[in-house]
Amino acid sequence: MMRFTRPTPFSLFRTTALAFSLATSLAACTTAGPQVQGYVIDEQAVAEVKPGMDAKKVLQILGTPSTVSTVGNQSWYYISQNTNRKFMFEKPEITDQRVLAVMFTKALKVERIANYGMKDGEVFDFNTNTTPTGGTGLSIVRQMLRMVGST
Repeated sequence: MMRFTRPTPFSLFRTTALAFSLATSLAACTTAGPQVQGYVIDEQAVAEVKPGMDAKKVLQILGTPSTVSTVGNQSWYYISQNTNRKFMFEKPEITDQRVLAVMFTKALKVERIANYGMKDGEVFDFNTNTTPTGGTGLSIVRQMLRMVGST
């Protein structure tokens, strides 16, 4: 004849804690998938923005920019980033990053539009198919040497 004993409070706690830790570790392994953050660039809306257009009209077409230039409010930036990760605990991998820049004249009329993105890890202008040239910025070593040389 089989005899059943009542579980002790400690064994119930241990079983519950084990089940909870197993559930949370499995939840961390679930897939996360792709995410879009920031402004989603609508190519049709961008095509409506033309040089000479008033800033108010640009605001109606594109909406509020992600950020604006700090000097003179003459450049508006619409920023988006696509990320992907296999598991929730992983650091997201950036798959695409776009910056739509609308530059204005002093009279707040559209001067030009630039659509920057990532191409092989470099900043890339989709409108002009150009990348910024290197050598204009000082490296950290040159900055340090310049500081030592000036004293």
